[in-house]
Amino acid sequence: MTTDERNFRSSYYEKVGCFSVEEKKSLDKLLQDDIRNLAKLKHFVYTYTVPAQQRSLLWSLIMGIMPLHKSNTEYVREQRRQVYEDLLRAVTVMRCVDLDSKSRDLVLHKMWLLENNRLLHSNIRAGAQADDNHFVEIVRTLLDIFDDEVETYWIAKEFYQYTRDLKKECGKLKELTQILLKREDIGLFYLFYFSRLEKLGLFDINSKLVENWYITCFAGVICETMLVKIWDKVCGGAKKIVVFLFLELVKDIKSLIFDLSSQEELKALIETVKDKDGVIVNKAIKSWHSNNSEVEYAH
Repeated sequence: MTTDERNFRSSYYEKVGCFSVEEKKSLDKLLQDDIRNLAKLKHFVYTYTVPAQQRSLLWSLIMGIMPLHKSNTEYVREQRRQVYEDLLRAVTVMRCVDLDSKSRDLVLHKMWLLENNRLLHSNIRAGAQADDNHFVEIVRTLLDIFDDEVETYWIAKEFYQYTRDLKKECGKLKELTQILLKREDIGLFYLFYFSRLEKLGLFDINSKLVENWYITCFAGVICETMLVKIWDKVCGGAKKIVVFLFLELVKDIKSLIFDLSSQEELKALIETVKDKDGVIVNKAIKSWHSNNSEVEYAH
């Protein structure tokens, strides 16, 4: 079966609320093994649509939160829970948080700061505030995806570490964005569009707008239930997929681009898109799959 046929079939099954028998059997087999194969798990999230009910386990295994040895799962899960409860108890006793607070993202943020010895001096290091905001955005998104707060805390910590790699490569990702926007087969209209984005200063060295979107993998921008499909690919190692999501967002607002006069207006416009029906996300994944073998970072 070709990649296009597989992707079309996966997309169809997902739209009708189920997954292909072949893919489900494959995933069940991977998860039932006494020693799960990390490379195969990464390949699955990289290649296929991940069933929602198995996403947290898949991510936890790939991120190293849960052990690949199945027999150790319950022991490690209990250890993770104890760490979470110790941190929560500590920030509560220190009166850093209110247990009745509805802002669970801020509670988990305080716990994360404490675990990293930054609770009392979180803003000393240059750039710490931006990093903290990135973590909070990630937590906020994950709280809307997963029900178990212990699980959410651990996944947030590890996904945040994934985004540190994106941060290091942001310069290359922005270069790739410019290359794809200017690529001849995109068409003349998009060359004008790229010119407009340049005039807004979107790709200036001091502009942080695209960088922040890429580093947080569009947390808070795209509807969480759709965005999680992009995060599946990131967990599998697909850093460049954030570029393709941005390109699809660009195409979605193309008729309004020339009315914008600032990056703030562009940010506000893109953040209204949300993509609740998943059209943009699905197009981004399809485009990423199609270009995956030919698109390289700029040098």
